[in-house]
Amino acid sequence: MQSALAAGLLASIGCGVMGSYVVVKRIGYLAGGIAHSVLGGMGAALFLGFTPLHGALAAALLAALLIGWIKLRWQAHEDTLIGAVWAIGMSIGVLFIARTPGYTADLMNYLFGNILLVTPAQLWQTLALDLVVIGLVAAFYRQFLAVSFDEEFARLRGVPVTIFYLLFLCLVALSVVLLVQLVGLILVIALLTLPAAIAGHHVYTLGRMMVLASLLGMIFTTTGIVLSWQWDLPAGPVIILVAGGAYLLSALGSEWWRRRRAGAAT
Repeated sequence: MQSALAAGLLASIGCGVMGSYVVVKRIGYLAGGIAHSVLGGMGAALFLGFTPLHGALAAALLAALLIGWIKLRWQAHEDTLIGAVWAIGMSIGVLFIARTPGYTADLMNYLFGNILLVTPAQLWQTLALDLVVIGLVAAFYRQFLAVSFDEEFARLRGVPVTIFYLLFLCLVALSVVLLVQLVGLILVIALLTLPAAIAGHHVYTLGRMMVLASLLGMIFTTTGIVLSWQWDLPAGPVIILVAGGAYLLSALGSEWWRRRRAGAAT
């Protein structure tokens, strides 16, 4: 339980930071393509005798670079090509799983999440990925900010948009890998985006949005783990239900408050 709580807290930091960028830039579908391509890397790693998490990391980075290059080169066909990468990655993973001898329970844990089985080694890996994400965002905060809100303006200011956009997608890929062991590949995009979306209802600067999204992610993961432990349920879906319920309440509350202020103004 202590390891599970620590994993939830650590993963919430990096994902709160990058999830804010994903929500602001509205690239949830793009992040989804990266996430589901990870299955190919996990299946190949398991087939070759490596740790699935290492395969997930390699596949996520490769998919991020490929999808980023597709978007920059063929934006008119972006949705179709990302969908193709998404489907191809998952298909490769399924084929490798089918050819892997023995019981593939370890890979099933990555697909559907089992945070209660997080090992000390995975905690250190999560901490290392967190430090990489936070370090790069801190070092290039202004460049990422410009690329997120106005790529053309950033290009006119001399920012190498292509390099920073691809680096940005690689950081999204690292965040996806952070969450895979918590809620599984199937639900990873929900936890990447929901805390940041809630934060966006209440704060109006990117820095504050990152901080609030990270704190919300910690609250959701901790609450979900405790509830799943008490009710003997899978932790991943419970975490997502807690986050999803909070998002609906936040959205309804924000809309009510907006209408009330508009009515008071008139």
